Amino acid sequence: MAATRPTVKDALAEIGAHERECAIRYENIEKRLESGAKNFDKLEKLIYGLYVIVLGSVLVPILVSMG
Repeated sequence: MAATRPTVKDALAEIGAHERECAIRYENIEKRLESGAKNFDKLEKLIYGLYVIVLGSVLVPILVSMG
């Protein structure tokens, strides 16, 4: 039983299918990166809030004792 060699047409069809799959994959990766960036923005705001709380808890007693 002799195996048939793939033709140029077959190779081009496989390359086209591969490119379509990669386009879908990269689109999904881009969506995940965007959603991750939104999560980091939220975390950044929480960290800034913690800075305010920590500085306030240190400065308020100092200011109260001075006055």
